[in-house]
Amino acid sequence: NTVSLGPGKIELINAIGRAGSISGAAKMVGMSYRRAWLLTNAMNQDFKLPLVESSLGGKGGGGAKLTEEGHKVLKLFRDMELKAQKSLVKEKIIFSELVN
Repeated sequence: NTVSLGPGKIELINAIGRAGSISGAAKMVGMSYRRAWLLTNAMNQDFKLPLVESSLGGKGGGGAKLTEEGHKVLKLFRDMELKAQKSLVKEKIIFSELVN
């Protein structure tokens, strides 16, 4: 199976972890609650285990938090980004040596 996971979804996952809710995360990243909810639901469906666990709102208020799997995916993506950035630095140096 192919999973579409890029910087936008990762930013949303990170924001959910920081805000403690999907609505708070949506505000942090500048998207509608509906879009954030749909993306969160899609990510939960794409992985074997859910990345985000949410509880319904109401008198006590709802919320959302990253699951252990969510934390793993976030860390793995950040590690991949870092490796890619380091690789690009090396390539940029090599490339700059080839031009006038």
